[in-house]
Amino acid sequence: MCKLFIDADPTLWQSASHSLRIDGMVTSVRLENYFWQILGEIARRDGMNTAQMITRLYHESIAAGHDAGNFTSFLRVCALRYQALQLSGDIPQNLEVPIASLDAEPMVRRDTIPQAKQIH
Repeated sequence: MCKLFIDADPTLWQSASHSLRIDGMVTSVRLENYFWQILGEIARRDGMNTAQMITRLYHESIAAGHDAGNFTSFLRVCALRYQALQLSGDIPQNLEVPIASLDAEPMVRRDTIPQAKQIH
């Protein structure tokens, strides 16, 4: 099992910082390269660059009343949810289909977080 992960390209888990401007303020976001790749794909689907998409996510999350205190973790979860929703077939594999064109309501209604089992 571990070989599948250990022999992966190590640049995938190396971190990179990207600077962007949100509401006139320059901020820096540090994520692993793999997450940057996924976020870039999401952005391209909707005709944006990564910085534009992150700014939009930030504004929409604030408008929804979310605390942006751990925004980097939010971005990681966005990337993982995107992949999980692709695997379930909710988000088409066809990268020509914009995320904004999808009906998010049924996907969000199905969201549940299973209770974590303690590891002893």
